Formats: sequence, structure tokens, C-alpha cells
Amino acid sequence: MSSTRRVAILGGVRIPFCRNNTAYFDVGNLGLSTVVLGGLVEKFQLQGQILGEVAMGAVLKHSSDFNLAREATLSSGLSPHTPGITITRACGTGLDALITVANKIAVGQIEAGIGGGSDTTSDVPIAVSKKLRRRLLDLNRARTLGERIKAALKGFSLGEFKPEFPGVAEPRTGKSMGESCEDMAKTWGITREDQDRLAYESHQKAAAAYTRGFFSDLVMPFRGLERDNILRPDTSLEKLATLKPAFDKRSGKGTLTAGNSTNLSDGASAALLASEDWAKANGKEIQAYLADAQVAAIDFVGGEGLLMAPAWAVAQLLKRNNLKLQDFDFYEIHEAFAAQVLCTLKAWESEEFCKTKLGMEGALGAIDRSKLNVVGSSLALGHPFAATGARIVATAAKLLKEKGQGRVLISICTAGGMGVAAIVER
Repeated sequence: MSSTRRVAILGGVRIPFCRNNTAYFDVGNLGLSTVVLGGLVEKFQLQGQILGEVAMGAVLKHSSDFNLAREATLSSGLSPHTPGITITRACGTGLDALITVANKIAVGQIEAGIGGGSDTTSDVPIAVSKKLRRRLLDLNRARTLGERIKAALKGFSLGEFKPEFPGVAEPRTGKSMGESCEDMAKTWGITREDQDRLAYESHQKAAAAYTRGFFSDLVMPFRGLERDNILRPDTSLEKLATLKPAFDKRSGKGTLTAGNSTNLSDGASAALLASEDWAKANGKEIQAYLADAQVAAIDFVGGEGLLMAPAWAVAQLLKRNNLKLQDFDFYEIHEAFAAQVLCTLKAWESEEFCKTKLGMEGALGAIDRSKLNVVGSSLALGHPFAATGARIVATAAKLLKEKGQGRVLISICTAGGMGVAAIVER
């Protein structure tokens, strides 16, 4: 292994994110990934080139998509000699894909690569029941007519034909992500009003960013869309206040609604990373650098809060880089739920939490909220699970390019009690 090198972010691209069962209802993950990879290849004039790696992923994918990254690469315009790897870490997938590529660049294994992801909740994998699956496997294994009849008919019931849809609950708790986040909101005392305000601000900031052209080179038109169809510039605090609780509907204390939680959405994104030498040799502008990253996991079954792991990941990342939480020009914190963002911010401000849970001497402290998700985030733009990471990294790099210098902290929560954090700098 060689000594580590700086990893340059050259830029990214995505298609507009959209509500499920709308514009992309019939595209599927392979189609979404292929479109966005093709767009990135065209944007950076990579036709026919061999890259060291394409790392892509999807959270909800069919078994036929096991080779998703490689198949999308073969249809992207890149040389067929470019390898592809498919990975998954729930909502952190896209960022993890970029970290995978970045690490290979950093140690000199490759010179350039692409990371990203896609997801569709319009084309989810639907499975047959366990009983029917077992029956079909027994039928396939049978060798005689008698064995086939026995396998087909023994204990058969029409209920076996009931399809199985992907679960939305954590296998170890039985709770959905929204239900778990409701628990977090109650634990940390996060109000409905504060959640609605964060959601409102996300829509307003995203709309303003579109108006000033910030997304013009980050979002490529697809299927008649030029911007995310989740975005609601005309929403208001009054409108958000009328929405009913979406997860805790009975206690009278539910605060998470469809307005302050991310919509089920479809989309894809990708970003190009390279060594400084490769960027220079190929005449590509460096927007920023992916400086470091950290993944953490917590005991959410034991009560640590399903989506709180980014608090740990960020603390570990800051310590290794000898940085304070306030040493950043922008904070890109994924808005899975407004409550999740607010719980994390409150945890960093808590001296007790930082001492007892993070092993620190005191609180990480508060951030300047004017630097948080300055061009909107998932509540306004959408959250196709594996597509969020590359969207955020490309956004962070462009923000720093505009500013000319600085540092961005990225934080993404995931199912399974994990969190992924990264530092982008220029």
C-alpha cells in the first residue's frame, strides 16, 4: 500500500427526485442507475474511458439487480473494462459507495471512480409467501409423478398465494423508522412546531436555490421533469400545522406528519472522484476534496434511538481530525425526518449525553443554524434511499466551489441503528 493521497470531488449529477408512483413508476433501479451514470459520463466527457471502479447501490432491489452497478456501467458509455460493485447500507448507501471509491483512490489502487445509488419505491420487490416458495422448491426437487403430486397438494391452502411486500419495520423491534423517530422526539422533547419549521425552511431554501440556478448543472432533466416534484415552494407553517400525525395516531402526542417526514420517492444520483494527478491529466476541475469519513452503529434495541448513530459518527470523526463541531462553513444533515435532525442537534448540545454516551469531556455544542442545509435537503427534495449520499456530496462540493474555500460536515442516519458522516473541504 502506498501512502494516502487527497481524493478530489470533480462533481456530480442526479435526476429530479419524484414521489413514488409518478414519473418513474415503471423505470426500476437498473434504468434509474443507467440514466444517471450516462448523464455523468456525458457531463464529464468520459465516453469510452476506463475508470477504476463504479460503486452503486440500492436499498429496495430485485434479486435480478444483484449486479446492479456492473450492468448500469455496461450501459453508461464507459469502457466495458470498468468494473462495478453493488453495495448497500440503507440510507447511507450512496455516501458509502463514494467512501469505497475514495478509499481506493487514497491508497493508490485506482485513479478515478464513480459512486452513487438509486432507489424506487414504485417498483419494489414482491415475493411469494414462504410456504409457496418452499412448495415450489419441493416441486422442482421432485423426480417422480407421485413426488410432484405430494409436493403440489400436501397441506395446500389458497392463503399461500398472498404476496409478501418489503417490510418497513426493524426486524429486531417491529417498529417502523417513523415510529422509532416518534420515540426519539418524545425522549428529546422535540416539538411539532419546531419540526414543521425545519420542514418549511427546507422547502423555502430549496426553492430559492432552484431560482438562483444552483441546481442547473447538478440536476439533469428526465421523464419530463426538470426539478423535484416533491418540492412545495408554496407550503406554509399554517398548511403544515393542519396535517395529522402519521405514525403515533392514537396517543394524542404524535408530532411526525407527512409534512415533516420524507416522502417515499424515486431517483438516482452519482458523483465523480479522482486523484489530483488524474484530474490534472484529464483537464478536470477540482471542486473540493473528500477529506475523511466515519461510520458508527448503536444499540438501538437497548434504547439508544434508532436514528441517533450520526451523533456518534460525527463525534468520532471530529476527534480524529482534531476539529470542533463549529469548525464548518456548511452542515449537510440528511433530513430523514425533521425530528431526527433536531434530536441530533440537541444531543450534541447536551453535556450529559456527550459525556455518558460519546465519552467526551463536555458537549460538542450548538451549530450556526444559518449554515444548515442551506439549499434545502431531503424533506423538500426527496429521499430515494441510496441516492441521497451522492446528492449531498455533490451539493457540498459545489457550495465550497462557490465560496472558494471552507469545510462541510455531512451526516446521514440509516436503518439498523447506523450513521455515516464525512468531511468535505476546499
